[in-house]
Amino acid sequence: MHQKNIEQAISALNLGHWDNAIALASGILDHSPLHPYANFISGIALVEQQQTLKALPYLRQAAESDPLRADFALHLARAYASMQELGAALDEAQRALSLMDADDALSIDTAGVVLTQCHAHDLAAKAFTRAVAIMPNNAGFRFNLGTSLTFFGDIDGAEREFEACLALAPQHWKAHHSLSQLRRQTTESNHIDRLISLLPSAAGKITATVYMHMAAAKELEDLGEHEKSFTHCVLGKSAPKQVLQYSREKQQALFDALPASFAFNSSHDHLPGFDTEAPIFIFGMPRTGTTLVDRILSSHPLVQSAGELYNFSSAWKRAMGGSSFSIFNPQDILDASSIDWRELGKQYIASTRPLTGQLPFFIDKLPHNFLYAGFIARALPKAKLICVRRNPMDTCLSNFRQLFAPESQYFDYSYDLLDTGHYYVLFDTLMARWNEFFPGRILSINYEDIVTSQELSTRRLLDHCDLNWDDACLHFEKNTAPSTTASAVQVRAPIYRSALDRWKLYERQLQPLKELLTDAGIAV
Repeated sequence: MHQKNIEQAISALNLGHWDNAIALASGILDHSPLHPYANFISGIALVEQQQTLKALPYLRQAAESDPLRADFALHLARAYASMQELGAALDEAQRALSLMDADDALSIDTAGVVLTQCHAHDLAAKAFTRAVAIMPNNAGFRFNLGTSLTFFGDIDGAEREFEACLALAPQHWKAHHSLSQLRRQTTESNHIDRLISLLPSAAGKITATVYMHMAAAKELEDLGEHEKSFTHCVLGKSAPKQVLQYSREKQQALFDALPASFAFNSSHDHLPGFDTEAPIFIFGMPRTGTTLVDRILSSHPLVQSAGELYNFSSAWKRAMGGSSFSIFNPQDILDASSIDWRELGKQYIASTRPLTGQLPFFIDKLPHNFLYAGFIARALPKAKLICVRRNPMDTCLSNFRQLFAPESQYFDYSYDLLDTGHYYVLFDTLMARWNEFFPGRILSINYEDIVTSQELSTRRLLDHCDLNWDDACLHFEKNTAPSTTASAVQVRAPIYRSALDRWKLYERQLQPLKELLTDAGIAV
């Protein structure tokens, strides 16, 4: 009887009938709660319904009931990674790899993706290399390996893999965009003709249009064709705008709710946070130099970079309301006075292990942690907080010109130039509120100062973090640690000044932005 129900549940799963699959699996679990397949099917269906927290117990039970199934371990690893339980995800991904058939390229590649999410980039690169060796004619595998090599600064290797990907799949749109980012293009060597020739094929396809126009915009800027570059940028960014349905009003409500919910008053002013000096938080608007500051500090022998972690927002979400709480819904962000600050800090630190702990200090470099700066300061009273600032016009232009993860609500403002300007005003106002709550706690440092006064700025950073001087911090370009950010290529070079006042190259196109910022009292 169970076998027939399992076959029906698998069929429902393959057809995408998630509720039916769960119902059939539940019928089995009522009688056999440890049944591995029934638990696995329930877990997978719940993940597909965006209910990963509910899925985890089923996937754990499946893996425990049949510990030799590589696919059970792999899907459990993926679920852990999506919930930012990165230590558990890393363990399960490695266990899955040990159980896989040696020629199972798809599973090996999938494990590589999970390892990347766990910031285990050395292991991920090995997995992607294995997958490509087994199946060299798979375009997706070549793309994943190229991306991994980019993180390590292997530009020649990444270029080879992206070109191999495109030879197999000329309409792998993301590969075109990734290739454009690898180098500064020249009149002698660029991909503009190929990009322009493929634009008709991308027409009407939102994802394709975004990647191809943004790739063309980047390469044309490299060649000094600023007018054409900006036109392509607008065409690329406007494609998904209607789908995203960004709302300035809702964003305003979110930024108002965050400090209001904090309810900073004497009734819980005395409540302790978690007593650790380990974390250093670097945040600010994206594309303002947060990666540069991360590389400078992580060049110190006592500091490691953990990359861009979403761990604090995940721990904060659980503290505020659990699985039903939405970070981006202002109505869900209520009074935070009931938060157990010490437990919040403790849960955050625990969630970063074993990715951190090898050195006394680690850096969490998620730019959008500025949203939670007050909560971080309260939960981790000895953590060091650094906000990186940049000229507002350069900040907004760079955000608009950058193609961030389209699926992330953290970046939905960036698809319109004036929405980006409005978002900057909200950021500026919120940071002023956090500084009122915690005077002197957050070091504000300007990208321009770092570029023009590198040693003085480096000393300010080290002093704020209570770190002794180390000359290695002046030579961050020698830092061999992987970088997964949009600045992964630039951080391999010494300090350069070419990004200063870049907005003046587009002064005519940016006039409406300048007026918006000026009207809001922002000095440009």
